[in-house]
Amino acid sequence: MSKKIAVFLADGFEEGEAVVPIDIARRAGIEVVMLSISDEIYVKGSHDILLKADALLSDTDLDQFDMIMLPGGMPGTANLEASEKVRVALTAAEKGGKYLAAICAAPRLLGSLGILNGKRATVYPGNEDYLKDAEYDREAKAVTDGRIITGRGMGCATEFGAHIVAALTDRETADTILSAIQHS
Repeated sequence: MSKKIAVFLADGFEEGEAVVPIDIARRAGIEVVMLSISDEIYVKGSHDILLKADALLSDTDLDQFDMIMLPGGMPGTANLEASEKVRVALTAAEKGGKYLAAICAAPRLLGSLGILNGKRATVYPGNEDYLKDAEYDREAKAVTDGRIITGRGMGCATEFGAHIVAALTDRETADTILSAIQHS
């Protein structure tokens, strides 16, 4: 059975933190669906790059997905945090045993929901207080702890994507992709 990821896009998201992991996951044969959390299908990133989402979050049944991924960036993370739909979806996914992945400032949303309690995680420097009862790893580019994957920032998007692939397929597939894209 093919694995499937829902990527939540909010205005102001960090483009590289969305596109790089999406690219790596698709290379692994994972289906990735970009969902706008607003009522608009086009979502503008923090550097004015406009992406067309595949669908709206409000029109999507999240039960069909194995993972929810959150790119960070500002004000993208703040817009994710302000969305009740996003908070409800993340809480339901965590309770349902689904994978959750967040990079840059976005792990702070998982922290504020208590999803990172007792977990090892990383986040963009300056956001560690939002991780609350998590074990903060300031050195790791990406961290997998159970079904939670966190990444430190845009410069770590490739490693974050590899962690996602390893979680949903296997480490060998992730390593093969990293080698093919000339990642050292």
